[in-house]
Amino acid sequence: MNLHEYQAKELLKKYHVHIQEGIAVDNAGAAEDAYKNLKINYGSSFGVVKAQIHAGGRGKGKIRGKEQRGVAVGKNSEEVKQIAANILGGTLVTIQTGEAGKLVNKVLVAQDVYYDGPNPVKEFYLSILLDRTKGQNVIMYSTEGGMDIEEVAHKTPDKIFKEWVHPAGGLQPFQARKIGFNLGLKGEAFKSCIKFVTNLYNAYVGLDCSMLEINPLFKTSDEKIIAVDCKMNIDDNALMRHVDLEALRDVSEEDPSEVEAGKFNLNFVKLDGNVGCMVNGAGLAMATMDMIKLSGGEPANFLDVGGSANAQTVEAGFRIILKDPKVKAILINIFGGIVRCDRVAQGVIDAYNSIGNISVPIIVRLQGTNAEEAKKLIEESGLKVQSAILLSEAATLVNKAVSA
Repeated sequence: MNLHEYQAKELLKKYHVHIQEGIAVDNAGAAEDAYKNLKINYGSSFGVVKAQIHAGGRGKGKIRGKEQRGVAVGKNSEEVKQIAANILGGTLVTIQTGEAGKLVNKVLVAQDVYYDGPNPVKEFYLSILLDRTKGQNVIMYSTEGGMDIEEVAHKTPDKIFKEWVHPAGGLQPFQARKIGFNLGLKGEAFKSCIKFVTNLYNAYVGLDCSMLEINPLFKTSDEKIIAVDCKMNIDDNALMRHVDLEALRDVSEEDPSEVEAGKFNLNFVKLDGNVGCMVNGAGLAMATMDMIKLSGGEPANFLDVGGSANAQTVEAGFRIILKDPKVKAILINIFGGIVRCDRVAQGVIDAYNSIGNISVPIIVRLQGTNAEEAKKLIEESGLKVQSAILLSEAATLVNKAVSA
């Protein structure tokens, strides 16, 4: 589950991670009030207005049809109000959103941290995620933080440092110190960095994050280390331990088809192809997608109905797949182990009759428990459903459908 920047920062504060303070608002008038509040409480001379969407590249991205960027600085309350008005309700197009962009419903009005002082300011990069190869969390960090971190990783990979954390021992003090040293910090900034990294790692583990990125990690003029931005992803499988966090989910930022699939406990991921597929089991789903590509098609989705497929889940899957106008055919590939093939076949028939007017070819391959009964049900249904026994047969039928 992805979180907005303002939500993630509020969670970090609970773990004593220093952040760039801000107030999330949904209208320009409230943005002006937020700026005044920040100026009173934090002495911010400028106000930073940041579009809140689930995508990176906001600083370089632009609101469609305007010259307004997704992150901008206002020198006074009126400028902050105008920037917020330009962003809110607009579609922000960034390198990560693609041309479709994302609608901006909220902005974060944040304190200015680039003020002058006795010491130079500096931007760093830091993230924590799971290294599946090593089976350990890894802290990635760099002295070159900011909007061009992807380019830094591509052109100068030697500037990206990594620190692996053993799951049994957790982050050790010497590792936090090593990070501070490699970032070139000293004095109060070095001490602040140690506390920051330690508390941030505690937040990553305590919140069951799958990814936590701070870019930029900022050294202020008065030697404090703070999070100016934050991207946080919570592991969906751990939400049962964080019931309070589920309320932070913003479904407007998610694909509508994936949201609908979640209501029926379907594992669904939308893709850009032309063959919809419905399968039970992730491994079989991956093999089915490979088969679709080898037969000349492109998968339109990943849809795993799991081991408890019935008429209702099959119908829901059908409806979700058919909402995609790119779909030229639907392939149902079920191996009957826990789930009985005849139950799936009946679900296909019921769904077909319930939906009606299905114009795309439907190819059904059922193997395993009660496969023969399932094939008989489909053949005697009178519906325009093609059945296959072998994967090669299904592939041939898919090829004919996409080539028609």
